Amino acid sequence: MARWEPNARERLVRAALDLFTEQGYDATTVSEIADRAGLTKTTFFRHFPDKREVLFAGQDTHARLLTDAIIEAPSPATPLEAVRAALDALAATFTDNRREFSAKLRPVIAGHGELQERSALKRAKLAEAVTNALHERGVPKPVAGLAAELGIRAFHHAFDQWADPANQQTLTELTRRTFDELRAAMAALD
Repeated sequence: MARWEPNARERLVRAALDLFTEQGYDATTVSEIADRAGLTKTTFFRHFPDKREVLFAGQDTHARLLTDAIIEAPSPATPLEAVRAALDALAATFTDNRREFSAKLRPVIAGHGELQERSALKRAKLAEAVTNALHERGVPKPVAGLAAELGIRAFHHAFDQWADPANQQTLTELTRRTFDELRAAMAALD
């Protein structure tokens, strides 16, 4: 097989997840991931700094989607309306063909402390991106932070449900429902 083929980054991600599932995260080497993808170890390191990061490849894209949707929300939108628009933009990128991948990803992360920490860091970075985008719209930091945390919590809860292969709802539907449930719960705190 030729070493150069399109979609190297995606092939590395899929190869890593397959190997992590088959033999465990700790037992898998970068060389094995590159070999499984039909690429070189050097190519792996052009795309990822280490094997942990291969599972979190979309973080920058996700943060950008959230930020752009908040910035583009109509000016009269409330902070929660802007967050809902951002969640819709992000959830729409998770098509049904990604469900199987996501279902395999969850137990790999859940089974390894280092990956759980990286997942928590990703979640915090997404909340920070949403907070900053809301703040740029003139929303005070405490309000922006609370709206961001609510939105990211809703997204991750919905993602866990969506990644279950038995679930047939779209991630957008699940995220909207979860977001509305959390908004109602927040209102009940008064």
